[in-house]
Amino acid sequence: MIEQRYQEALDYLYSHIDYSVERSYRYSPEVLDLKRVHALVQALGDPHRKYRSVHIAGTKGKGSVSAMIASILQAAGYKTGLYTSPHLQRFTERIRVDDHEIDKAEIVELVGILKPHIEAIQQLTVYEIITALAFLSFARNEVEVAVFEVGLGGRLDATNVITPMASVITSLSYDHMHLLGESLSDIAREKAGIIKSGVPVISAPQQHEAERVVEDAAHSLDAPLSLVGRDWLYSPGTRDLSGQSLYIWSSAEQPLMDAYVESAGGEEWAPPRYWIPLLGHHQVVNGAVAYATIQVLNTQGLEVREDVIQKGFRETNWPGRFQILSTNPVLVVDAAHNRDSALKLRIALDDFFPGRQVTLIFGASADKDIPGMLIELLPRVSRLIVTQADHPRAADPEDLARVAHSHGLRVEIDEHVEAALDLALKQTWPEGVVLATGSLFIVGEILSAWEKRERSIPLDVEEGVK
Repeated sequence: MIEQRYQEALDYLYSHIDYSVERSYRYSPEVLDLKRVHALVQALGDPHRKYRSVHIAGTKGKGSVSAMIASILQAAGYKTGLYTSPHLQRFTERIRVDDHEIDKAEIVELVGILKPHIEAIQQLTVYEIITALAFLSFARNEVEVAVFEVGLGGRLDATNVITPMASVITSLSYDHMHLLGESLSDIAREKAGIIKSGVPVISAPQQHEAERVVEDAAHSLDAPLSLVGRDWLYSPGTRDLSGQSLYIWSSAEQPLMDAYVESAGGEEWAPPRYWIPLLGHHQVVNGAVAYATIQVLNTQGLEVREDVIQKGFRETNWPGRFQILSTNPVLVVDAAHNRDSALKLRIALDDFFPGRQVTLIFGASADKDIPGMLIELLPRVSRLIVTQADHPRAADPEDLARVAHSHGLRVEIDEHVEAALDLALKQTWPEGVVLATGSLFIVGEILSAWEKRERSIPLDVEEGVK
């Protein structure tokens, strides 16, 4: 019974305007008007004001940083909400309290509460309604701190009605240019739209033009800016297929770090060392951004001890980001969906699987920089299988194949993601790597297909291939 009512609730949500499935629309106040969200949350009693919050925007890394911050706050004993989008496998992933996904029964109940208010406000979008649902869920569950990941842009995003304890800008690069602007400065201005008057800002290292925009926005709003790479420094440590370590220290501690390096670790002082279960150098940067944010929150009235930070980093759970599902055969999934993230993915492949032949399962949304992604990935690819996620924005595999053929690579087409995975696993070399990437939707379907395979493999056989 609850499954049917849950599906009816989702059907009701998705019956509203959903710009995420449209290939083009105007990203402007005429289309995405925060007045609608303000009206909705006001009708609900402003649930987003009943707890403290952290707001995170960026092109890449905002989900990972959100997950790390939420994990650390939870480890510190704070009842913590986490709101992210889109989901990989289940809608309930989007709204979590202390790492527990929202219950289907709660969604049914909250949609019932929201419905009369939704009907009273014209032109509400699916994302705006889901964001309000998250606000309400966190208030009803009496969370103490909620971490909100921006969905798109920042300035006009539905989450931007909150006044957080800290605003975070992760790595900025080219994505959604038809919506956010053709220049990095334009994109940075949209992302920096989450900065509030007097609210501390933490930024990842940025390219010069983006950094200038963030600095100017913070200065104009008298918002103290902490810049990772300037105020907080970091360095990778050891790594294996289960995770990696990193060092983080303040700029004021740089003379101590210099002495530590010169003495080959012989000094009494040593930089703090942390371990994260997320792979790739970009996750080291994300870890430093999360750490810098926690340090700012410490000055805003939250108490997070050093041992708690260690624990929170270790326990971070954020699937689909250079996630190794199997080592025999090697199967990696990564949610890279623009050129910059594809480059980072290729670097991670070289770091962890140097020289090994790669079978690439690739699918992407039609509005993405598909040629740019393939330019970065194909030099490491020996076999390419293109496929299509079950999503309205997914690119036609025939179109993907035409782009790939221009690089002189043989391409196989399988429209179904699960079948593409079966084909890749059957044809990969003994020491090869199967990599699935191109969109969150591809990764989500691969994760579901892999879980299905694992359930169907007898235990004694499964143990032999893991």
